[in-house]
Amino acid sequence: MSEQRVIRVAIAGQGRSGYKIHAHWLKQDPARFRIVAVADQLPERRRDAIGEFGARAFKDYRDMLRAGGFDLFVNALPTPLHVPGVLEALRSGYDVVAEKPMAGTVRDFDRMTATARREGRLLAPFQNNRLQPFFLKMREILASGVLGDILYIRSHWGGYARRWDWQTFRRNMGGVLFNTGPHAIDQALALFGDREEPKVFCKMMCHNSLEGDADDFCALSLHGRHSPLIEILISQYQVYPQGEMYNVSGTLGGLTANWNEIRWKYYDPRQAPRPKMWRRWSVDRAYPSETLPWVEESWSLDKEQARNVVGYTLKSLPTGVALFYANVHEAITQKAELLIRPAEVRRQIAVFEECFRQNPGPLKSKAGQRPPARGARQAKARG
Repeated sequence: MSEQRVIRVAIAGQGRSGYKIHAHWLKQDPARFRIVAVADQLPERRRDAIGEFGARAFKDYRDMLRAGGFDLFVNALPTPLHVPGVLEALRSGYDVVAEKPMAGTVRDFDRMTATARREGRLLAPFQNNRLQPFFLKMREILASGVLGDILYIRSHWGGYARRWDWQTFRRNMGGVLFNTGPHAIDQALALFGDREEPKVFCKMMCHNSLEGDADDFCALSLHGRHSPLIEILISQYQVYPQGEMYNVSGTLGGLTANWNEIRWKYYDPRQAPRPKMWRRWSVDRAYPSETLPWVEESWSLDKEQARNVVGYTLKSLPTGVALFYANVHEAITQKAELLIRPAEVRRQIAVFEECFRQNPGPLKSKAGQRPPARGARQAKARG
């Protein structure tokens, strides 16, 4: 049996994603991957890369591209550099893993996929949370048909958290839609299905009490004639959770899910009673009532596995990253099909674009968002 090929990786960006997600996993899989180069503007991060990975370190990712000596370019740069970084890497002859959000517009996304085709290179969108254990199990349950036709899905992604970093500014493509939305909408589109393109309704707001002007509240829905209605809440102002992360309504049952637990309840219509229809008035002045043959099941994440969870708005497990990169390795070495296909992510970018079309202009008032103290309001009212 021949030895497995080791793919040489260059990572652009060593922040939260580049270091804590990509580098953290890749260094644990030396049979498939070896980190040979890193680019980051901060000198301490470059020193860390040299010491921890034995990698060459560059201040500018473009210098890293010109130096070469690797096979796979991981774009974990700040969001505004996702499109130019991907395009430059593809044109330089490298396969690319692209962090989310891949682009802000469908036009930019199409430029990237067209360049990948022309250059004959792999372009792999990084959507690790579609591969989370709970979501894989949830899709399996819905696909089994035990819940009947899926009518309605609600998901919420939030908590109460103030932020004061670069992702709170629109000029940096910040905000909850571009930050958390790629996870929420990617999962929603997988559940929505591909029988039709979704119609979108979206309300975005910014109430950042500091300097940020990007959206920190986003409520949107996806709907269609032949697909479930899916409502998504992404908010930094959600003090109390709305139950579990997901709630699903079907014609034969329902499901509720969190990152570590799923419960679902359903019945077999063949075993349900067949009452005679009341054609005119109620019987005994009552509503119809029956006892259905309900079946209730549950799934929970292994406790040992659950200890590896990271994140705050979204709880993520490294198994999603492991599945993603194992698939990337097979796609490069064996021409396997990608688990996360660019065409699927293109639909996500179209949803982003429609959300911003419906919410044009500044989301934050010029006067700022901090209201006057209660006493000042009362004094003003008294004149």
